[in-house]
Amino acid sequence: MEKLNFVKNGVLRLPPGFRFHPTDEELVVQYLKRKAYSCPLPASIIPEVDVCKADPWDLPGDLEQERYFFSTREAKYPNGNRSNRATVSGYWKATGIDKQIVASKGNQVVGMKKTLVFYRGKPPHGSRTDWIMHEYRLVGAETTPQRKSSTTQVSFRPAVSRNIANLYGISTEESMVFCTISAELNGASGELGVVPHIPEETGHEK
Repeated sequence: MEKLNFVKNGVLRLPPGFRFHPTDEELVVQYLKRKAYSCPLPASIIPEVDVCKADPWDLPGDLEQERYFFSTREAKYPNGNRSNRATVSGYWKATGIDKQIVASKGNQVVGMKKTLVFYRGKPPHGSRTDWIMHEYRLVGAETTPQRKSSTTQVSFRPAVSRNIANLYGISTEESMVFCTISAELNGASGELGVVPHIPEETGHEK
C-alpha cells in the first residue's frame, strides 16, 4: 500500500474533516523520536524547516492556524550549548521553565517542552509580539531504539550526525526538535501584531 504524504510545498494539507491534534507524548514518542532516529513516521504530515532562517510570519502554512515543524538546533557558540534563535527581524526568547513530558505508561520522562516568545529587533531591547513557539526535544538519557526480530537485530542511527551535534555541544538526541508555532489575534482589531510586555519567569535557557 502506498504511503500517503500530506506535505505539499512544505505545507501540511489534510483532507477536509481531518485534524492533526496530537498530545505532547505523541509528538515526542511517535514523531520526534522516530524522526531523530530515522525510523518510519506514522504519516508524512510534518515538514522539516529551519524555523530560525525566517520570521514566524514567513514560515510555511496558514498564519491563523497552529503550524508544526521538524527543525534542528544550532548552537549560538561553538563551545556552548545555548541555541542560536535569531531570525531575520528578531529572535525567539525562552520564557518560564521547561516542562517534562512524561509517558502515560511507566512514568518515564520522554522529552522536554520549552516555551518561547518572538521579539522584534535585537536583544535586549526587542519588542515582544504575540508569536509563541513550543519546542519539544528528547531527553539526553534516551538510548538508541532497536528493532528486534527472531533472527536479527537492527539498530537505527540518528538522523543528525553525532559528530556534527557534538561539535556544537548539543547531544544527538537534542539536536533534532519538534516545533509548534502560533499567534493569537490582537484585540478587537483581529490582526496579528505586537502585544504589551508582560513580566515573565526567568527559566533555564538551553
